[in-house]
Amino acid sequence: MTVGGNLLAGQRQAYILERVRIDGGVRVADLVRTFNVSDMTVRRDLELLAERGLVEKVHGGATALPDDPVIEPGFAAKSSMQQPEKDAIAVAAVALVRPRTAIALSAGTTTYAVAQQLLDIAGLTVVTNSPPAADLLHYSGRTDQTIILTGGVRTPSDGLVGPLAVAALRSVHVDLVVMGVHGMDPHTGFTTPNLLEAETDRALIETGRRLVVVADHTKFGVIGISSIGRLDEADVLITDNGLPTDARSALETAVGRLVVVDPTGDGSEAVAS
Repeated sequence: MTVGGNLLAGQRQAYILERVRIDGGVRVADLVRTFNVSDMTVRRDLELLAERGLVEKVHGGATALPDDPVIEPGFAAKSSMQQPEKDAIAVAAVALVRPRTAIALSAGTTTYAVAQQLLDIAGLTVVTNSPPAADLLHYSGRTDQTIILTGGVRTPSDGLVGPLAVAALRSVHVDLVVMGVHGMDPHTGFTTPNLLEAETDRALIETGRRLVVVADHTKFGVIGISSIGRLDEADVLITDNGLPTDARSALETAVGRLVVVDPTGDGSEAVAS
């Protein structure tokens, strides 16, 4: 949709804020097409909104403020954030997945990166509440993988949540749960801005023998409105080396095992607590 290039700056900015509220973020390229204005004009609007503390500027656009406990960024918005970190975290997570086992995969963009790596593992059964991950695995052409998608109500981050999802998970038992989170904090544990998603994630955790949490460094100190679980419930936490030293120390103490990856390198630095 093209809104038009004759809008006043305030009108453009009000539209941007509305899109951020609904979708969790916006892209510069999309706004250029929507407003039919220059790239520089859009970036100036985003700068002004960021200076007023209304959005957070990221590469290629803007998102809702990361410390807002009730704002849930959309899947597309989150996909543009920390992608090298997510890819490196995904490689480390899939190294823990054995062929011919059953795993559960939560919704989110980090777990979607994990799903991309799962394409190379034979004989998997994957239970997920993520339609994007389920579609990716289903249409890969592998006939030796079984993909089970829960029902539920779709969230802005493209997860299926709520009573239907929880009911579907009650009779499921898997070897490993790989879970993404909105925030992680020593006091509040793993959190999400969506109450129904927290309930569904807790049900996912209960399906598995082991819990692997995948979360890039920007998630530390972020507190969503609803808790998923304590930090010490994670058998393994995989993050990246952008994590500050004090945060790393806190996580080493809390989780079963901390794995820190280098998104610019070929391997990972394992830190065991």
